Amino acid sequence: MHGNRKQIKMRRWMMVMALSFIICQLSFSPVRAQIFIGCISYDAALRSMPQYTVMEAQMDTLRQAYNEELKRVEADFNQKYEAFLDGRKDFPRTILLKRQTELQQLLERNVEFKEKSLQELEQIRKDKLSPLNARLSMAISAVARRHQLAVVVNTDSNACPFIDPELAIDLNEEVKEELSKVEQ
Repeated sequence: MHGNRKQIKMRRWMMVMALSFIICQLSFSPVRAQIFIGCISYDAALRSMPQYTVMEAQMDTLRQAYNEELKRVEADFNQKYEAFLDGRKDFPRTILLKRQTELQQLLERNVEFKEKSLQELEQIRKDKLSPLNARLSMAISAVARRHQLAVVVNTDSNACPFIDPELAIDLNEEVKEELSKVEQ
């Protein structure tokens, strides 16, 4: 049993020495490890696409149309409300209640229209962005594969407050070039 302990201690000592030797060799090795990380501003790349500018112009036109309709229904409501206020002293109770109900329903429909229009605009934006996001993802993948990267980090929203430029590749310009190739 006593001899067994000496063998275990000897094996541990040899393992510690072997690991120390390997660590020393790695730390003094002139060969630098391959970079496996790329970084990109996804928003900047997306905004650089000509289709994005077209999509934004289309969305602005839609927003303007919805806003004009909202102004129209609001003006219509205000006109009916003013007519109600002007005549409420002269209206019999039944007409007064009917007009109040009409105004309440009109107000509810206007609020519902506003909510639905915002939802619809958001859905249209998502639908229009979907092919742009797919095209951008393909461009990022192509550039990342060329560099044999394991990971591409999105630098937007301060998600990565620091990225060592010696340990990561900035892919912004290459992805923009890749996008221009795809569009031609």
